[in-house]
Amino acid sequence: MADTTLADANLGATPKTPMLTQPARTILALDLGTTTGWALRGDDGLITSGTASFKPGRFDGGGMRYLRFTNWLTELDRLSGPIATIWFEEVRRHAGTDAAHVFGGLLGVLTSWAELRGVPYQGVPVGTIKKYATGRGNANKQAMIDAARARGFSPADDNEADAIAILLWAIETRGGAA
Repeated sequence: MADTTLADANLGATPKTPMLTQPARTILALDLGTTTGWALRGDDGLITSGTASFKPGRFDGGGMRYLRFTNWLTELDRLSGPIATIWFEEVRRHAGTDAAHVFGGLLGVLTSWAELRGVPYQGVPVGTIKKYATGRGNANKQAMIDAARARGFSPADDNEADAIAILLWAIETRGGAA
């Protein structure tokens, strides 16, 4: 009986079809506030970012900013999703009462929106993000913008820069697991 030569014939050959890898999942990173910074890595691996304003209009009721935020999340999920994971900046102390109320309201909307859709979400402490991006846990706003620019992004403000840093942290540390 002849020896099989087929196994030896393909040594060093490259496969004709690329090996299957797990596709990137859509990740959303948020810096919650009246001007919310956001960064999104789509399932194609591209990163986009920006800011969204949820400032109420002159004649808006108190809940309109939260309804707009809900609609914005739904539209983002529809156009770029499905969103697989949400990371957000977890602020423990605010400079003002209004900022704390807005953050708490947006966080409540975000968590209920994610729970309804089965999307996992996790807060990341401010110091963790700042230390990851700049090397200092108490970096100022300009340092965060400069760090995002050093990575090739063009954030419009510190909110967008923070969201970019959260997204990069989540990707590169696998959510702090690396």
